[in-house]
This record gives sequence, structure tokens and C-alpha cells, in this order.
Amino acid sequence: MGERRIKHYSSNHKILLVGEGDFSFSKCLASAFGTGANITATSLDTKEWLQRKHRHAMVNVKELENLGCTIIHGVSARSMKDHPQLQSKYFDRIVFNFPHSGFSHRAEYSNHMIKRHRKLVWAFLINASEMLTTKGQVHVRHKTTYPYSEWHIEELAEEAGLRLLKKSPFDINEFDGYVNKKGDGSKCDKSFPVGNSCTYKFAL
Repeated sequence: MGERRIKHYSSNHKILLVGEGDFSFSKCLASAFGTGANITATSLDTKEWLQRKHRHAMVNVKELENLGCTIIHGVSARSMKDHPQLQSKYFDRIVFNFPHSGFSHRAEYSNHMIKRHRKLVWAFLINASEMLTTKGQVHVRHKTTYPYSEWHIEELAEEAGLRLLKKSPFDINEFDGYVNKKGDGSKCDKSFPVGNSCTYKFAL
């Protein structure tokens, strides 16, 4: 099978997907490629919690496994480089779609929540920077409007030793089958409007 592409991704890339919700983004890529052999898709949730939270997750996981994708549950973006199944593994693309540290009684625009989200993204970028191939890229999809703009993603990447390659507008319709999820709280299986969002592309 020859190379197949979808937007920024090639079937030849070794791809690590972090913080997957119902694994629909992983399935979108694997379906476009016709194989998941080079894809490692991870979730923070255990398999048991995933079944409770996302009604279509296990169907997607099964399809991914049939396409040869590696599925790993219980992977934290904050410490993924030390996960037993990811140690000493290197990737051409490491992707975190709409990172979020979880909901609380605080508003998203509060300093408390902004700091909490920034800590998550910073830890992810630190880990990702140690898992890249020489020409690899880290992709973070993120809303660009307030209060999400206050996360200052580019600043966090610089602190992690990464440089910005490009900031590309994100159109969810270009990823057929991808259904973004809140991932936490009582509405964890619900989607949220991505609004004005972009893909930050970073490299070493």
C-alpha cells in the first residue's frame, strides 16, 4: 500500500495521539490511511471508564485494533514518556486535540483554571519534546478566542524547548468522522463548539 495522506498526516508517519476521547480522531486517520499500523492512540481513561463515558468508544477501539492500531489506556499527558509501553519510543507526529485539565466549580476564565490548564499543556510539551524524531512535530489543537487565548500556548512551547513552525486554522469538517468530546463531567460524551481554533505545529 502506497502513502496516503489526510491534511498534516501521512500513513508513513509514526503518530502518537494523546488524550483521545472516544477515539474518533484516531479512527478518522486510520480510515483515511487504510491502516493503523503506524498509529499509537492513547487515552487518560482506563478501558473500564472509557466504556462508561463514551458510548461509541469501544466500537471505535475495535475498528482501530482491526486496522492494526496500538491502543493504550491510562496514559497521562503529564508523564507519558515514562509509560512502560512508550518508553524509548519516538514519533514523527505527536497530537493533542483540545487539551483540558477537567472541569471544576471555577469558571474557565478564572486565573485558577487558566493556570491549571497551562500546567497540563506545559507538562505535555515537556514530555513530547523528548519523544520526537529528529524532524518530528508536536501538534496542539486549541481554541484561539478568550479565555483560551490566555493559555499562551506558544510561550509554553518555548519554555519546553520547542519552536513554532506554523499556526494553521482548524476545520473539523476536514477530518471525516471526528467527533470532539468534553471528556469530563456529567456531559463528558457531548461535543463542544470548536469555534475559532487552530493547529499549533511545533518542532525541536
